[in-house]
Amino acid sequence: MSDDTTTADATELEAAAFRRLVKHLRERTDVQNIDLMELAGFCRNCLSKWYKAAAEERGQAMDYEAAREIVYGMPYAEWKAKYQTERPGDGAASGPEKPGASLKGGG
Repeated sequence: MSDDTTTADATELEAAAFRRLVKHLRERTDVQNIDLMELAGFCRNCLSKWYKAAAEERGQAMDYEAAREIVYGMPYAEWKAKYQTERPGDGAASGPEKPGASLKGGG
């Protein structure tokens, strides 16, 4: 952060970047969560958990499903039915979360 950037400005920039990331992930329904986890160490569910945690840290009640709907742009069950696909050879639509995954790292 430069000396000219205030905390409020930084928060606005961070919020704008978050909104753009969420928009991008909503548009890229072809990218599966498991692929995101393998490549980046986080996925849409991780963002949902981080969003929920941030709300709770500020004293705001946040249901995990409500946080997921913010990230996915629709109820998770609807997104899953529309867009989640099985990986060839897996036989499962998504793998288990990585051991040790937490709010500080991956999902």
